[in-house]
Amino acid sequence: MTHNTPQPPHTLPDGRPVPPMTGPERAMLEGWLDFHRATLELKCRGLDDGQARLASAEPSSLTLLGLVQHLAEVERNWFQRVLAGLDVPRVFGEEAEYGLDAECGLEDALAVWRAELARGRELLAERDLADTGRIVDEPMIGVEVSVRWVLIHLIEEYARHNGHADILRERIDGTTGT
Repeated sequence: MTHNTPQPPHTLPDGRPVPPMTGPERAMLEGWLDFHRATLELKCRGLDDGQARLASAEPSSLTLLGLVQHLAEVERNWFQRVLAGLDVPRVFGEEAEYGLDAECGLEDALAVWRAELARGRELLAERDLADTGRIVDEPMIGVEVSVRWVLIHLIEEYARHNGHADILRERIDGTTGT
């Protein structure tokens, strides 16, 4: 007999949530996104500001701090600007992208990122997977996207950047792993 009852949440020894392996699509999508969010936070755990500002390798200026700031922008963009249609400014300004806000340390950036996660979860709870929003930036301004598409895109975005975070963390202190 097959049951579609969602399994209770499990965590890995490092504290990250294990995404549901059975159950509804939405729970799986949100579970994978939460797993990747927790992975980014794990990659930053125990670092000081100087370590978080260490670039991976020339000529790249990519840093863990830059990734946290970028992903705060990503969260705000997709949940507030695209899906909710809110006219909110960028978190760290127009020029930040992967660069560093010189005034922002790792703990501050993580706090801002966590606030964006909370706001995104709040807005997401009000929407079904088939609900839509519109892209607000070039080159695809005005293109309609579903909540489902946004969740899949964010899983991909975090997974890609967590690969970068793996390399950055290994360069900083030799820590490897998922």
